Amino acid sequence: MKRYNITVNGNTYDVVVEESGDEGGVPAAPPKSGTVSAPIVKSAQGAVKISSPMPGNIIAVKAKAGDAVKSGTVIAVLEAMKMENDIVAPQDGVIVSFNVAKGEQVNTGTVIATMN
Repeated sequence: MKRYNITVNGNTYDVVVEESGDEGGVPAAPPKSGTVSAPIVKSAQGAVKISSPMPGNIIAVKAKAGDAVKSGTVIAVLEAMKMENDIVAPQDGVIVSFNVAKGEQVNTGTVIATMN
């Protein structure tokens, strides 16, 4: 377990995080400022779905089906609450499909892209 002190709006919270050892989860390194790690959902076929972490507007699509990407590669930019958030590939692989287009509104959990 790791223990962190996190300050939000002037309030400090003592947070304990338990490491699960699951390799399919969020990357161990914290994301860069302005970068959002999309939730990862694996299907029975082993494909990885990259979902929107929050409601917003897709303002840029930076990858296309067939592109080989590395973990952390920006594949789309989501504008939410007047902030631009990079949606990144959660692992190395190939983009199989892109399910959104520039200018499209998405909700939390909307599948942005899938990859293998």
